[in-house]
Amino acid sequence: MSFPRFLPRVLAIAGVLLSLSSFASAQVPFSSGREALQSSAMLPRLSVQGNRFVDPAGKTVILRGVAASDPAALLARGHWGRRYFEAARSWNANVIRIPIHPAEWRKLGEENYLKLLDDAVRWSGELGMYVIIDWHVIGNLLTGVYHRSIYITSRDETFRFWHTIAERYKGVSTIALYELYNEPTNRNGQMGRLPWTDYKAFIEDLIYMLRKIDPACIPLVAGFDWAYDLSPIRDNPIDFPGIAYVTHPYPQKRDNWEESWERDWGFAAKKYPVVATEFGFMSADGPGAHNPVIADETYGEAIIAFFEKRGISWTPWVFDAQWSPQLLADWDYNPAPQGRFFRAKMQQLNK
Repeated sequence: MSFPRFLPRVLAIAGVLLSLSSFASAQVPFSSGREALQSSAMLPRLSVQGNRFVDPAGKTVILRGVAASDPAALLARGHWGRRYFEAARSWNANVIRIPIHPAEWRKLGEENYLKLLDDAVRWSGELGMYVIIDWHVIGNLLTGVYHRSIYITSRDETFRFWHTIAERYKGVSTIALYELYNEPTNRNGQMGRLPWTDYKAFIEDLIYMLRKIDPACIPLVAGFDWAYDLSPIRDNPIDFPGIAYVTHPYPQKRDNWEESWERDWGFAAKKYPVVATEFGFMSADGPGAHNPVIADETYGEAIIAFFEKRGISWTPWVFDAQWSPQLLADWDYNPAPQGRFFRAKMQQLNK
């Protein structure tokens, strides 16, 4: 009978508790509610020492592996699973690059996509492969013009994506590198202006955030011209220590390969770690052949020799039987011609 007399007090207390709960939830990072994979097998943490990646003992580590397909695409086609990673490891790969298209990230949803990445990181660690996580964007973030709809993103989404990834995987040493922006390009001005100073400021803002979350992370920064050209860093490098740079030196990007490679990006390997996270070749009559990937083993021998002379890490594109230039001939994981070439190089060079 006395309940009505106490009802206002009960409601007031409930309101306070609700307010505290709302405040607490507002402080929770985007990726809360999942374990940090600390219990899974992890590889020794890599760091940057001069122009090298090194393990905790100071030994130089050169990453040689494969660039995977988007996990969401593999899932949709029925090829996502540990077997995919086992096949890459059977080629003697010591790293696998995981590309994440913004459209697939949104379509699948953060929670579901992160489950795929958790699997990728766990399987890779168990098999002895490091992971590169790649925000797979092509276009001009400064103008919002992109190569295709699957690459459309924004500054806000890019920051939220990397915040989520860094919060989720901080301390997970199997993840070697964060490839911040796959291929910045303005297509010779057709996508608008893309000044290096503005792009550099955007990248440095990203790195500032990542380092506050995970001081040990290694950001990977792409050059211009579809991630081929690192010449802007000659005079104006990224203003953070402990980073690495990306190049995508496909065969038809330039003539006079060695001369052009040294001028456009090879010079950077004297001061910084450099990773070729995409490159490769295929015949002109192969399925999906297109500029700039048409070449043969002559290119393969030249580019691998160039990398090895300079200690450059590499992951050829793409460990897939459909996306081109294909490393796989079929989904029994038989290698295509270029796959046979790069598999042999990994078996020879990864000790």
